[in-house]
Amino acid sequence: MESPQNIKKRLKSVNNINKITKAMEMVSATKMRKSQQIALDSRPYSFAALDFLATVSSLDQKLPALFEVRKIKKVLFVLVTSDKGLAGAFNSSIFKKFEAHIKEDKKHSGEEKLFIAVGQKAYDYLSKKLRTMDSSMVLEKKLVKKFVAVGDYTTPEQVKPLVNFVVQGYLDKKWDRVIIISTHFRSALKQEPHVRRVLPIDFNHIADTIKEIIPERGKFADLIKEHSISFVPDNKKLKEYTIEPKPEKVLEKLAEHLFFMQVYHLILEANASEHSARRMAMKIASDNASDLGEKLNLQYNKSRQSKITTEISEISAGAEALN
Repeated sequence: MESPQNIKKRLKSVNNINKITKAMEMVSATKMRKSQQIALDSRPYSFAALDFLATVSSLDQKLPALFEVRKIKKVLFVLVTSDKGLAGAFNSSIFKKFEAHIKEDKKHSGEEKLFIAVGQKAYDYLSKKLRTMDSSMVLEKKLVKKFVAVGDYTTPEQVKPLVNFVVQGYLDKKWDRVIIISTHFRSALKQEPHVRRVLPIDFNHIADTIKEIIPERGKFADLIKEHSISFVPDNKKLKEYTIEPKPEKVLEKLAEHLFFMQVYHLILEANASEHSARRMAMKIASDNASDLGEKLNLQYNKSRQSKITTEISEISAGAEALN
């Protein structure tokens, strides 16, 4: 049996880890509540923006360049992860979803793939993945941009550089399609990685996105059912709009703003998912440390009792020998 001294050292280490994970759980719970509230508060506006974007895509007008569908030569993948670790399966689930999509996309082998990393973990993952393909020249050519260290709560000002870079690259025909892989917040216990095509803007893709992200349960879902709200417009019954002074200019600015809101909402959902996943991971770690501490404490008591019993037996044997 292991000595009581060694067990006591292990027990002390486990108790210290338990204190750390408990503290991290409490911090993550606070961040989760705030990020979750921000994401949920933005949903009505974001869903309405998607609805309006779908409506604009079906207007009988000359549409902005963001709606232009052209021959696909280059595809840009935006991988959204966290900057920090200790978030359970949050990042690995995104990587699995990304790899599964790339595997399914092999039929389009003629398309060149470019990447943007949002979050340090995405950058580390893509750097390692692309370096296995070839030299660092491949990394510099394929990984076109990275956005890291944005903090625990992403602001619109922090998302604007990402959106501007993606939009400008699309307008300059540096890529012909943009796909974002991120995590959608369902609940504190459930976060789902999603793959979404955001450019070019298309009615069917927007409608599918809305159906995919509309919550099935909760206050927001109950409100939608109560008032019979639909965020998916009927392209056969679209409202008529009078646009002044010039429809082209108005639609161009409107499309950019609505696209920005779509990307910003994706980042907010990813933030809420990250803090929820980290809080759950720290809770599991804290519970495991508590269980291990109890087992070690029992093992320590048994070892100590065994040692005492042995010493008493030796003393008794020595006394009998003297007699």
